[in-house]
Order: sequence, then structure tokens, then C-alpha cells
Amino acid sequence: MSTKIALAGNPNCGKTTMFNSLTGTVQYVGNWPGVTVEKKEGKVKGKSDLIVTDLPGIYSLSPYTNEEVVSRDYLASGEPAAVIDIVDSTNIERNLYLTTQIMELGKPVVMALNMVDALKKSGDKIDAAKLSEKLGCPVIETVALHGKGVKEIIAAAQKAASEKTKPAVIRFSSDVEKAIGAVEEILPSEIEESTRRWMAIKVLERDSVILSKLKLDEESKIKAENETCALEKSHDDDIESIITNERYESINAILKGVLVKSGKTMTASDKIDRIVTNRILGIPIFLAVMWFVYWVAVSTVGTMGTDWANDVLFGEWIQGGAQTLLENAGANPVLIDCVVNGILGGLGAVLGFVPQMAVLFILLSILEDVGYMVRIAFVMDRVFRKFGLSGKSFIPLLISSGCGIPGIMASRTIENENDRRMTIMTTTWIPCGAKLPVIAMIAAIIATKFTNSDGSWVGPAMYGIGILSVLLASIILKKTKYFHGPAAPFIMELPQYHIPQLKTVLLHTWERLWSFIKKAGTILFLACLVMWFLSSYGWSVKTEESENETVAQQTAEKQVFGLVEDANESIMAKVGGVLRYAFIPLGFGNEEGGWQCAASVISGFSAKEGIVTTMGVLAGASDEDTKALAGAGDVSDVISGEEAGAEESEDGNAKNAVDAIALWFPTGLVAFCFLLFNLLDSPCLAAISTMANELRNRKWFWFAILFQNAFAYIVTLIVYQLGNLFTTGHFGIGTVFAIIFVLMFLYGLFRKNPYAEMDKKN
Repeated sequence: MSTKIALAGNPNCGKTTMFNSLTGTVQYVGNWPGVTVEKKEGKVKGKSDLIVTDLPGIYSLSPYTNEEVVSRDYLASGEPAAVIDIVDSTNIERNLYLTTQIMELGKPVVMALNMVDALKKSGDKIDAAKLSEKLGCPVIETVALHGKGVKEIIAAAQKAASEKTKPAVIRFSSDVEKAIGAVEEILPSEIEESTRRWMAIKVLERDSVILSKLKLDEESKIKAENETCALEKSHDDDIESIITNERYESINAILKGVLVKSGKTMTASDKIDRIVTNRILGIPIFLAVMWFVYWVAVSTVGTMGTDWANDVLFGEWIQGGAQTLLENAGANPVLIDCVVNGILGGLGAVLGFVPQMAVLFILLSILEDVGYMVRIAFVMDRVFRKFGLSGKSFIPLLISSGCGIPGIMASRTIENENDRRMTIMTTTWIPCGAKLPVIAMIAAIIATKFTNSDGSWVGPAMYGIGILSVLLASIILKKTKYFHGPAAPFIMELPQYHIPQLKTVLLHTWERLWSFIKKAGTILFLACLVMWFLSSYGWSVKTEESENETVAQQTAEKQVFGLVEDANESIMAKVGGVLRYAFIPLGFGNEEGGWQCAASVISGFSAKEGIVTTMGVLAGASDEDTKALAGAGDVSDVISGEEAGAEESEDGNAKNAVDAIALWFPTGLVAFCFLLFNLLDSPCLAAISTMANELRNRKWFWFAILFQNAFAYIVTLIVYQLGNLFTTGHFGIGTVFAIIFVLMFLYGLFRKNPYAEMDKKN
């Protein structure tokens, strides 16, 4: 029978590094039942009967966040035989706050005094033997980053589990102890002796989760409330603050004679933080760092890898090899087209971005491991809090500029459930890498057909609109019943800077990358089949010839369903022809080019980069022109084709496709509105699938989809209708609706928050 050991600690104590050192690659990653909190388990290397569970990084066992509830429920359950409490030795005072709570659960505890190398550099000293004596549990010095003390800590945990040794009881002041004892007496008899003290403290704190589980009778509830009120009156403070103060007084008593400070006022990390977290310099430094990260990942190294993946790996090897194999096997041409162009071509369009994402994830993992990403979240908290969001919401938005899928997944770090949902709903409004070809195409159309500019303003405008949309939506949603509340608390320790470990960086990168590949590879498989079928099949007119005795030859026409050569005869064309009417108020649902625009929007739900390819095909552009357009990452790639005048060149090919597509847009405003809608509507199917997985609630998932598309539709309608009014003077029913929606937006932005008083109390 396997023995389970729980790893618990603050988010920056090195817990994940310890877990990786203990388990190596034998890990199992999933979600805890019912919540979007990552669950990691793994077998200890060399001990197949010993399973380690990496609990979410938390600061306390209070029931404020999903992470805290998950950790507390697991630690209080009968599953873990022992707990390894990982403590950042450089911040031991704060870390021991969680330790005192873990010890109250009555489980065997072993303390890993981690990062002792950083502690020694600071000049501080901790007497581990004396600390062990005061806590009544083994205390072992470790440096998880370098594997020091890892074997000793797991051996101590295994021994504590087998011997069932319990830590010392941390005592509070006499009046608080008296109240705890009184509450213990009213607890149900079936509560185990080892957890009665912890339960009593939680009842005193009015812990709603524990009270609902205990189901005390009315008399017992009144007695408990009386004890709580008496403490609050005598201490002139609320009960949570009273218990918090008691814990820190106990911690100070424990550390007397244990912790010896060096007397240094500032560490090297403190000196660096004075610059990188500075109110004035913090954001410019961050922008410079992120520019470098994305320059490497998207414009240089990552792009070379993606070009190779698209052109060689998928284009020549996989698709070309599959086509040759199927043709040699005598497969039906329809099957060949389905497999090569439908499935492999569609999957390759998305999986081709894996090299870029790998480079991006490696660089972001390095920044995380160094300790920089924690700092920038702290810096951005000052800005985002003014709009009702926490600084933690900024990280998903940043990551979404590369790809929306990891951006949505990054929302797991947001404790407040309302803020997390809101971030998931809005984070894909930031243009991702797949939208760059669409932006380049529309910018080229606007620049070459409707203005004398170079179109370079379109890209930055889309990023600006994306960020502005997130902030405006946040202000409006924060004043509603389901999203109100103060910004998620941003309590975060700033760990000491250290050199990242290669193994940790690669593990983090692989976890994120594999999650993306898995999701993209499953949901897109079906999507690619559907899109291939819709664009390849339809009803075409066939002419038949017949002979009889009276007429030498007769001809007849009839509708035949099957593969079509003309895109206007496909199912996609029929569907787009119906849907185009919905886009007439947005400007791009006209009789000419309307169904093609509608069909391109539909293809965007499969993969956003598919919009460009679909438009090229439907516009009648050649394969070379369409491929050149899809590969255009910047408007200059397209415009240079016109200047060069060489239609055989790649830039010239892209320009040919632009000329064909531009016929669908009567004005530059219409083209801009088409781009705007595709920026703000629902993301690709892979990202939608990730949204469903992270929200884990059908009601919220469908609300998110409806909100995204309604927001995109309304904003685009306002821009087109008012833009058309100012440029042509046209005033119609659409203009009336645009004005109404503007007034609704202004009301939502500036109305008084009906939940303001409630939020202040919380």
C-alpha cells in the first residue's frame, strides 16, 4: 500500500523545485475535483510506494481562495500520512504563519528549511536544532534548487508517517486558550482529538466552510458566537485579527534564540528591487524586457523554428509524405484531400506555432525562476487596481499576446473567482500571434486602397483597442451582481533573486507546451474535418448528355452533391450567404463580398490564422498568392510587393491576394470594422476548449461566449455606424442603435457602483 506525503508551503518557498527533485519525471498532472486548481502527484524516485502530492502554494489555510480550500481540505483529510512543510529560510517569520496552522491539524510534520544558501549569503543564521526542539518536529536544512537535503527530508517524512509523531501544540494567550477550550467542548464527539483544537479555532473565526460541515445545533452556535464576541470586545478587534496577532506573538517567541540577524539593512535583491519595482522606472523596464522576449520568440529564433515547422516539417515531410503514401496505396482522392489538406493542413497551421511558443515559454520560465515575474505583477497591480482588477490579471494578458491558450490557463493564479472569470473572458482580446496575418492583410488594404499612409498604425491600434476593451469591460462588469467585489488581494512575497535551474525551466516549459499540444491536437482534429467538409463539398450543376431515337442528342442540367471546384457552390458559401445579413449593420455583409466575409469569420473560430487563407481561397487568389499572404507577418511585407511590382516575388504574391480581397470592402472603414470584429469575438476552438476547461461550469462558459461575441458586435456596430455618419452623413436605424449602445456604455462606466459599500466591508 502506498504512503502519501503532502508538500505544503508559500508560493515562493521552492516547493515546486522540491517536488521536481523528489519525483523527477514520474508526475501526474490534473485538476482537483470541482475546481480549476492544478493537482500534481508523483512517485518518489527509488521509492515506488511513496507518493508525493504538491499542494497549491498558499499563505494560510483561511477559506478565501480555491487554493487555500483545496490545500486545507486535503491536509485535514485522512489521505496524507505526513506533511513536508517547506519554509523559505530568508523569510522565516512570515512562512511560520502557515506552519502554525499546519501543525494544528495534528498530522506528522517535517520542516524543510529551504534556501539556506541564500540565508547564509545574507549573513543571518537559524539554529535548526533549537527550532526543531521548539516545534516538536524534525527540521532539515535544504537547497531544493541543487538537491541538497532532499533525500534526508523524504526519509524523515517517511519515518514520521510510520511512527505517527505529532508536532508540538502552539499556545496562545490565556483568554484565547480559554475560549478555544470552551468551543472544543461543544464540538461533536465524532471529531478526532487531533483536529479538535484546529476545528475550535476555525469555529471561533466564524469559518463558514467548517461551520457548514459541523452542522452545530442552535445552542452550540450561540455559545460559540458568545465566545467570539467576548474576545472581540476584550481585545477591541475583529476575531481574525486577534488570532493573527496571537500567531505572530507565538512565532516571535519561537524564534527567540533561534534566528540571529546579521544587521544588514539591504540585500542584493532589495537593491535590485529599488530599480525594477520603482514607480517611475518599473513599467519602462518591464516593457523593455518583454520587447526583448517577444523579439527573440516571435521575430527571430522562434520565427525560424515556426517557418521550418510550417514549410518543412508539416509542408514537405508530413503532408507531402502522407500524400505520397496514400497515393501509392491507391487511396481515394477524396480521402487524400481530407487527410492531407483537411486534417494535417489544419493541425499544422496551429501546431506550426509550437517552436515560437517553446522559445516564449523558456524565456518566461527563466524570468519566473529568477523571480522577476512576481515583481512585475506587483508593479502592474498599481495600475490594474484602479480598474477593479488585480495585478495578477496582467500576466494572462501579457501571455495572450503570444497565444490565448496559455494566457487563459495563466488565470489560475488569480484567487478571486469573479476576477478569474472576468480575466478568462477578456484575455483573448489582446491580439495573439495567429491574428497578426489578419492585421497585416487589413492594414495593407487600408494603406494601398483607401489612404496614403503606410498602414503601420493599424497594428498598434489593435493592441491599444484590445487593452482598452479589457479595462472598459472590467469597469462595467465590476458593477454587476456576479462580478462585483474588491480587486483580488495581492499578497505576495518577493523571493530572493537567484540563477535559474535548467531542469526546472525545461520542466515548466514542457508542462505548458504539452498542455497546448494536447488541447490543440484534440479539439482541432474535429474542427479541421468540419471546415474541410464545409469548404470542399456542395451542390454543383452538372450537364448530362443523352441519345434517343427521335432526338439526336439532348442536354439536361441537374444539381449534384459532391466535391466542388467553385467555392461559390460550397456549403460554406450557402451558410455564409445566410449569415452575411447579420453583418450588414457592421458594414461587411454586403451583397458583393458579404458571404465571403461571413465565411471567413466562421473559419476564424477554427483558427484565427485560417481567416487569411480562407479569404485568399474565396477571393480566387492562386495558391502561391494565398500562401504568401498567410505568411505575411507585417504590413510592410505586403506593401513592398506593390512597390516592387514583381508578381513572382513573395511580396508581390501577397499583394495580388490583397487586390482580390479589397474588392469586398467598399471603404477603409468597412475593412477596419471587419478586423475589429475578428479581434474581439470568440477566439479559436482550441482557446474556446481551454476556456471551457478552466471555467468548469456550463453556465459561465456559455455566458463567456455570448459576452465576447455580443461585445464584439456592439463595439463594431458603434464604430461603423458612427464612422459612416461622420464620413458620409448617412443616418439610419443602425445609427439609432449605435447611439443607444453608446449611452448604455457611458451609463455602465459612470454609474455609481451599487455594491460599493458591500465591497468596502469585504
